[in-house]
Amino acid sequence: MRTAFQWIMSIVYVFQNAVMMVVMGILFFPWALVSPKGAMTACKTYATWALWSARWLVGIRTEVRGTIPSGAVLVPAKHQSFLDILMIYNAIPQPRFIMKYELLFTPIIGVYAWRLGCVPVRRGKRGAAIKSMLADVDSGRVPAGQLVIYPQGTRVPVGEYQPYKVGPYVLYKETGQTAVPVATNAGMFWPKGTMLRTPGLAVVEFLDPIEQGVGQKDFMRQLEDAIETGSNNLMREAGFKPDGVG
Repeated sequence: MRTAFQWIMSIVYVFQNAVMMVVMGILFFPWALVSPKGAMTACKTYATWALWSARWLVGIRTEVRGTIPSGAVLVPAKHQSFLDILMIYNAIPQPRFIMKYELLFTPIIGVYAWRLGCVPVRRGKRGAAIKSMLADVDSGRVPAGQLVIYPQGTRVPVGEYQPYKVGPYVLYKETGQTAVPVATNAGMFWPKGTMLRTPGLAVVEFLDPIEQGVGQKDFMRQLEDAIETGSNNLMREAGFKPDGVG
C-alpha cells in the first residue's frame, strides 16, 4: 500500500514540477531575454520550488554540506540525478554548466542557458568552447562564476561505475581555476529512468579543493578518489552498501 501511495505521489510531483517549469519559464522569459539576472532569478525560483515541493509531496529532504564555493572556480560533480543538478544550482551563487551544444536550440531553455553563461560544447570541440567561455568572461558578456562539469559525462545510477573523462583537467589547466569536487547520494531518492521518488535525506557535499599546480595524472586520481569516496560515504550513511563500486 505504501509503495502504491508513493508511486501516486511521485507521479503528482513529476507532473506539477513539469508544469511549474513551463509556467515559470514563460513568465520570466521577457526578463531573461534582456538580462542574465532575469534568467538567474527564474532558475533559482524554479529550483527552490522543486526542492520545497519534493519535501512535502514525496518526502525528499535536502542538505548541502561543506564550504560552498564562490568566485571563479571549477566544480566537477558526481551526477546521479536531476536532483543533484537542482541542489548544486540552488547552492552556489553564480552557477554555469557545461552543456550539449544542441540544447541551445531548445525552445526557451536555450535562451536561459545562453543568458546564464552556460558553455555549449560540440563533440570533439571542447577546446574551442573553453576559449569562447574565457572570451565571454573577459568581455563582460557573462560574469565569472562557478563552472559545473560532470567528469563521468552522464548520470551514473547508484551502484554503477563509469570511468572519469579528462575534461575537468582540461578546464582546470586552461582556466587556471581551483577545482572543488562535489559528492552526492541524490540518485538513491530520485533515480535515473523512473518516476518513483523515494523519501530520505539527499545530500550534496562540497569537498576539499584541488589547488592549481597538479599534473594531469595526479589531478584525475585525486578528483576520482575524492568524488567516489565522498559519494560512497553519503550512500552508506543513507543505507546503501556500495562496496565494490569502482
